[in-house]
Amino acid sequence: MRWIWIDAFVEFVSGERASAVKNVTLAEEYLGDHFPGYPVMPASLIIEGMAQTAGILVGEARGFAENVILAKIRTAEFDDYAVPGDQLRYDAVVESLDERAAATSGTVLKNGKPIGRVDLIFSHVNQADRPADLPDHNFVFTGQFMNLLTTFRSQGGSGGGQPDGR
Repeated sequence: MRWIWIDAFVEFVSGERASAVKNVTLAEEYLGDHFPGYPVMPASLIIEGMAQTAGILVGEARGFAENVILAKIRTAEFDDYAVPGDQLRYDAVVESLDERAAATSGTVLKNGKPIGRVDLIFSHVNQADRPADLPDHNFVFTGQFMNLLTTFRSQGGSGGGQPDGR
C-alpha cells in the first residue's frame, strides 16, 4: 500500500511551482496513536507531503522520464502543529533542475498561515544508470500520484504537459 499525503493540487505551473492541500482528519489511523489524547500530524508526514508535492512537480517537468527519488532534506523547520480539522497547504518551488537532480524550496501553511519550511533535493534515476536492485519500471509515479494531477487539470487547472509526460 502506498500512502498519499496530499489530497489535491490547487496550483500547478509546469517546471516552476505547485501547491497541494492536505486535510488533517481523525479518520486517519496514524492519529489515534500520535499522541493519544492530543493527536497531531507527525512532522515526518508533513515532510513527506511536501516531498510528494515537489516530487510530482519535478517529475512532470522532466516528462516523468525517470524515477525522482528524495535524496536529501536540506531544511525542515516547523513553528506549529497540525491537528484534526486543520488544512495544510504545501507550496513548492523549483530552484534548480537538470538531468541528474533537482532542488526545491517549500513553505507549509496551516489554515492559510505559514508554519514551516521544507527544502529538498531530488535525484533522478533513469533506466541507463538504475542500480540493479531497483525495479525496471517507474515505481515512483504510480497511478495514485498521476490521478492527483489528472484530476486537477480536468477541473480546469493548467500548468503545461500532460499527466503521462506528453
